[in-house]
Amino acid sequence: MSIGASRPLDIERAFEGGSRYHLRDLFTPLDTLLVSGGDGRLALYAKERVNAYGCGPSPDSEIWNFASSTASTISQAAYDRAARAREELVHKTLFDEVEIAFDRRCEDMREELRDQLQLPACVDVVFSPSGTDSQLHALFLAHAVLGAPPVTIVVGADQTGSGTIHTARGHHFSMMTASGIAVRKDGAIAGLACDTIAVPLLDAASGIAMRTDTDAAVIRAIEVSLAQGRRVLLHIMDSSKLGWRAPSASCLDEIGRRWPSQIQIVVDACQARLGRRRLRSYLDRGYMVLMTGSKFFGGPAFSGALLVPKGLSRALDRIERIAPEFLGYAGRCDWPMAWTALRSRFERRPNFGQWLRWEAALAEIESYYAVPGAFRARAMAGLAIGIDSMIALSPSLRAVPSPVDTVDADSEEFTQRSIFPFTLMRHSKPVSISETSAVHRALARDMNDDVGGSVADRQVAAQRCLLGQPVRLERPDGAPQAALRLCVGARQVTEACSTDGAQAQRNVQQILDRIAHALVKIELLLDHTAAMPA
Repeated sequence: MSIGASRPLDIERAFEGGSRYHLRDLFTPLDTLLVSGGDGRLALYAKERVNAYGCGPSPDSEIWNFASSTASTISQAAYDRAARAREELVHKTLFDEVEIAFDRRCEDMREELRDQLQLPACVDVVFSPSGTDSQLHALFLAHAVLGAPPVTIVVGADQTGSGTIHTARGHHFSMMTASGIAVRKDGAIAGLACDTIAVPLLDAASGIAMRTDTDAAVIRAIEVSLAQGRRVLLHIMDSSKLGWRAPSASCLDEIGRRWPSQIQIVVDACQARLGRRRLRSYLDRGYMVLMTGSKFFGGPAFSGALLVPKGLSRALDRIERIAPEFLGYAGRCDWPMAWTALRSRFERRPNFGQWLRWEAALAEIESYYAVPGAFRARAMAGLAIGIDSMIALSPSLRAVPSPVDTVDADSEEFTQRSIFPFTLMRHSKPVSISETSAVHRALARDMNDDVGGSVADRQVAAQRCLLGQPVRLERPDGAPQAALRLCVGARQVTEACSTDGAQAQRNVQQILDRIAHALVKIELLLDHTAAMPA
């Protein structure tokens, strides 16, 4: 089997019918609905029927998922919940219009998400097709809060989603919105366009470690912006593609003391790798928080949400005009019911795909938090120790160093890392970005025929494994590299849980055995250069 990917299906097929939805749309096959209502990243490759992340629209028990930093294959339980949710909505439409029944269900989901995250009712939830769309929603609200177009300071600009470079400055991030409206990628969105300042996290000298002056760089960027008479939207990271958090808590305290009303902070928590106490503390400080149900929690890609703290919604009264181009990035049901004035300006446009992906994600979130907190912490600690040891013992893997971080009392189960990045080596020399990407793709495929060798080797090569997509690392003394990422997600913790302590330990060991298998497959792929593209 070739490692090269086939061409995607025509993206427009996911948006047939334009922006108008009808009851008949609910009878579309569930697999089709789950990949609808988003941008081109949801498109499936024609041959493999998976998206660019290697995930299909239906459960696949034969693939091992360690890719929750990017996307995971939908679980059977999550798929079943989406199916039930659709049936329930169809039943409700016997008594109400589709849009009314759908709107009520979205409001119930807001309450369910708040309950799972232990958030008060005063926290508003804005749903979206992806974390990238939620970034535009955050910029839109920040503009209203600050009363003027802000300059966006992006902390961890080198470790955010690929769309952030566009959304941070109010530009289109794709060629089509989730509502099916064609736009010009990187074109300015009228009324949202603004300037940005990038604060990368990678140390320029090493190209692989976290810089030590991040806090100082953030403070400098704020001082320069305010000296120019600008308002600031500070986009902070918790956590990045490599699992890093910045700026520090002490830096945020300083920002709060020095500029209590001149800066709006939005937390990029799209990875959802933070304890519920820390999440609440951000909202209590007045920060907006970006999150998804499709990263750590393991719901299907894509499902975004913007958490809006108490009081911030008052800024909506200042919004006098909404640019027509922005109207394509939300439907009326995406906004909380209490935001009546804002909602009235948007079309009644139910996004069934977005809704069903969130239904699936909520199934994963509920299962995860049903696991006792003490077990969650133990399981993640045990998996972290095992993964660190395996990476350290492999001659072909070099761990990306984790920044020294003071664990706060709000970290809960995330006192341990859950993303484990590493680069690939062959004969003690770094492997190129293109070859690393080829290994990543090959891991998700049955490579039995390509690798050959002994029966044991062929069995290893046949197993399909999903790892986090490569992250580019600039090296000052050579060609750039890329880091692959082994990820512990909610599903590993949920699957390991058992009231029988001995069984729980065996479950954790089985997960570690699968991870060891994935690392051995990497070794095989590196040894069999004939199986790699030129």
